[in-house]
Amino acid sequence: MGPKRGRGDATAGQPGDGDPASECQQGPPAAYPGPVPEPDLAPGPPAAGAGAGAGATAVPLVEPRWGIGDAIAGWLMAQFGGLVMFSLVAGVSGKEFDDWSLGLVALAQTGLWAGLLGAPYLAGRLKGNGMVRDFGLREAPRDVLPDVLNGGFWGLFSQWVLIPLLYVPVLLLTDLDSDDLSEAARELTDRASGPFSVVMLVLIVGIGAPIFEELFYRGLVLRAVERRFGTVWAVIGSGVFFGVSHINQPLQMPALAVFGIVLGVLTVRNGRLGPAIAAHMAFNMATVVVLLT
Repeated sequence: MGPKRGRGDATAGQPGDGDPASECQQGPPAAYPGPVPEPDLAPGPPAAGAGAGAGATAVPLVEPRWGIGDAIAGWLMAQFGGLVMFSLVAGVSGKEFDDWSLGLVALAQTGLWAGLLGAPYLAGRLKGNGMVRDFGLREAPRDVLPDVLNGGFWGLFSQWVLIPLLYVPVLLLTDLDSDDLSEAARELTDRASGPFSVVMLVLIVGIGAPIFEELFYRGLVLRAVERRFGTVWAVIGSGVFFGVSHINQPLQMPALAVFGIVLGVLTVRNGRLGPAIAAHMAFNMATVVVLLT
């Protein structure tokens, strides 16, 4: 996440060793079975009449029927859910947004997050093989540490090196300064006035937003575009869509689009969402720590 209001948002090596710049190559639209190689058959319930020691039957993977239309519908559903919850919280609390506690902000976010989670869940459940197989929502114990290190590196690199370089021309050619770029995030972190509110801030920005946004943008959106137009356009398109979705933060949109592309490359390279989620968490928390201190 770049700095934003009410949103949540490897070691560098040789090509082929986790370097996003080396992994995004053009190719034909990806053929199923999905983001990572999977067995052709999935275990199913025991066959009728099978004994206690009998093996499980095999359930073939199905060709997914979800696509770009499901991603668009899911995005609209998430925006509608966010608007409904925002209105409910505002109406019940009777407060202006600027006076909301972080607890109220977190509550209002649940409508948006429900849509971001519900869209890939329903698409995988009703039109595919589920979120794990179709969208890479998997994390084996042996992958946790590599994904944290790999994603954490690229999240911090993007926040502290890539994004500042991107905005050098903007700062040189306009009257904007770094305070203008971080204003949206500062408005959120300024609400953290005690231990409870700091915990809520971490839950919103550092945990909730990265998980739900990655599941939707690098899960459903990226894979839907990939099936239709190929990997390169999927990485670029999902990244740009991620940036544009933060339209309430116009100054941060270019940075978030570029970071979205980095997250897309991580997802395609590793075949699962773990590294992208870790990178997103590191990216967001780097901003939170700087602004709180």
